[in-house]
Amino acid sequence: MGKGDEQRDQSPKDPKTQSRGLWGQPCAETERVARDVIGAAIEVHRLLGAGHIEMMYERALSIELGLRGIPFVRQARSTVEYKGTEIGEFRLDLLVADSLVVELKSIESISSTHVAQCLAYLAVTDLDLALLLNFNVPVLTQGIRRVIRRFP
Repeated sequence: MGKGDEQRDQSPKDPKTQSRGLWGQPCAETERVARDVIGAAIEVHRLLGAGHIEMMYERALSIELGLRGIPFVRQARSTVEYKGTEIGEFRLDLLVADSLVVELKSIESISSTHVAQCLAYLAVTDLDLALLLNFNVPVLTQGIRRVIRRFP
């Protein structure tokens, strides 16, 4: 499947109904899902290493999540509205368990622009947590960035 393909592995629930933790922190279930995704991503990186294009990591992580029984939607579509009018759409690399945005990269380093991208995705989807995973690192733990949406 190409970057523009959408794959559903389970019917998503409305993410806006997911419970939040205290003070804008992700709930315990979202944290558990994030740990599971990180474990799957580490396995992908262990087997593939660094240096591949993002699409290959997306495909491999999708396979690994499926093998582990973790529900996800690949290339999940979401729309952006401005004052009640739709102005465009974007695709999330992965929406996991209707509660976690996963943005995959294969780049030199994560920048503030990548973090801002994840924050925008969280705002539009009304979710609390995104994982920004950069596979172009010697050890994947060096390429993991948690992005939390804070609420006033």
